[in-house]
Amino acid sequence: MTNKNPIFLLLISMLLTISVSSQESKESRRFNLIPYPNMVKVSDGTFTLPEVVTICSENNSALLDLIKWLENDKALTARKVRKKHASISLKITKDFNPSNEESYQIDVIHKNITIKASHEAGLYYGIQSLKQLFRDRKVVPTLQIKDEPYCSWRAFMLDEARHFKGKAAVKQILDEMARLKMNTFHWHLTDSEGWRIDIQKYPLLCQIGAFRKDSEAGTWKSGKLHGVPHSGFYTQEDIKEIVAYAADKHIRVVPEIEMPGHSAAAVAAYPWLSATGEKIEVPVKFGKHKDMFDVTKPEVIEFIKNVLSEIFELFPSKYVHVGGDEVIYDQWLESERVCAYMKEHNLVSPADLQIQFTNEISKFIEENGKVMIGWNEILGSNIHAWQDSTERAVTTELSQNAVVQFWKGDTILIREALEKGHNVINSYHKYTYLDMIKKPLAQIYSFNPKPIFLDEKLKAGILGMGCQMWGEWIPTIELMQERIYPKLAAYAEIGWTLPINKDYEGFTLRIDALCTEWEAQGIKWNKSILKRK
Repeated sequence: MTNKNPIFLLLISMLLTISVSSQESKESRRFNLIPYPNMVKVSDGTFTLPEVVTICSENNSALLDLIKWLENDKALTARKVRKKHASISLKITKDFNPSNEESYQIDVIHKNITIKASHEAGLYYGIQSLKQLFRDRKVVPTLQIKDEPYCSWRAFMLDEARHFKGKAAVKQILDEMARLKMNTFHWHLTDSEGWRIDIQKYPLLCQIGAFRKDSEAGTWKSGKLHGVPHSGFYTQEDIKEIVAYAADKHIRVVPEIEMPGHSAAAVAAYPWLSATGEKIEVPVKFGKHKDMFDVTKPEVIEFIKNVLSEIFELFPSKYVHVGGDEVIYDQWLESERVCAYMKEHNLVSPADLQIQFTNEISKFIEENGKVMIGWNEILGSNIHAWQDSTERAVTTELSQNAVVQFWKGDTILIREALEKGHNVINSYHKYTYLDMIKKPLAQIYSFNPKPIFLDEKLKAGILGMGCQMWGEWIPTIELMQERIYPKLAAYAEIGWTLPINKDYEGFTLRIDALCTEWEAQGIKWNKSILKRK
């Protein structure tokens, strides 16, 4: 006789949920997959990679990627065939979950493997999972993987304004991002301590702004210097090369050109960009600097638009980041002309002036078919203890099309941005700053880009998450790598795997194979942060 007692049924449901969860946890240990797929179903039987792997594919890019891996990593012979019964079949079919371009399905049966997706990106990610599945073996159980990302925006930011790293280092990062299914490279190319991108209309930006006499050493306000000059920038041909390299891996490159603050390197190149017009040098000390763009000057607005016009040509990404954070308003407040402009335009504070400026730039970016992103100060919120609240009084509303990248302040500001109609990227610094070396990996892994206090309608406005590698205290590539790895794998799983499927203990076991591969490539990674339970 069936028991219809509601309490009994609830207990049975809970036990089944625990059982499924336990099974998922076991599978996460069985396969070294990062990020962990959102559905793995194992069945009886096995598949063995043959010595000659035949591949059926109409997608050349995916085919070449797969052949390279099979021949180089697995030491097998691989060739394309037209047969239906190939060892591996790659299929792009429009009726497969067309609402998500990054979803894919892998079916491993006794005789062959099929990877299918509705778009090239999904097929590419399916291949990345296949590579991990066969990482240390040629035989796997028959299984099915159905997978799609939790977040559509899974970003890594590299700050090269503070310390230039160069093309080889950037390409290696892109390789690891691709392996981990991260799809956005946020490139912080300008700041007060360095301008790293060639703008042909303004050659002094690199001739002067890309060079500084020294660099602060140690930590904030240490009073110490390295005692050596620092320089470096990317030519436009370099930029095109890296953008194309990233595109092959289905990674969009989003440039960040800081404005109106964090701009002392540009002011050093062209002093007329500031309110004072005084000649300065590129700062050697890191942090917030008073020298900034005077956005009340028409010639400064023209400069910014000219710079952005070249940026548009170099970066096909839909998005352009304008910074907008940590603006020190002293020069504006001390300028009679700027204060007169604010009064004439009924702007109640310098923050109001910044929003007016940001809206003008947002409109220009939109007119060129793109979308502006800025750190969350562009909303006008007062999030810094060092700033006078009267400086942050605002009456101007930020352009609704602007994307807000949340990094600091009360998390209720995320809700406020969403309620105003903005899309949001969640980069809450307490979880996402790679330079915070003492942050436990378990705490990082617990981050949910879509806060549970939001209702589902508002959550839909969160594009995803970004992690940030700020460059002040990482003069060498080795130091940078120790900050990035293994944290990057945790961020990849945060952005891809549904929170219900995340398992930190399983993650720390699955990551061993990845760490071994990093060591083989000569990548330095931080062993001390990888603490098991």
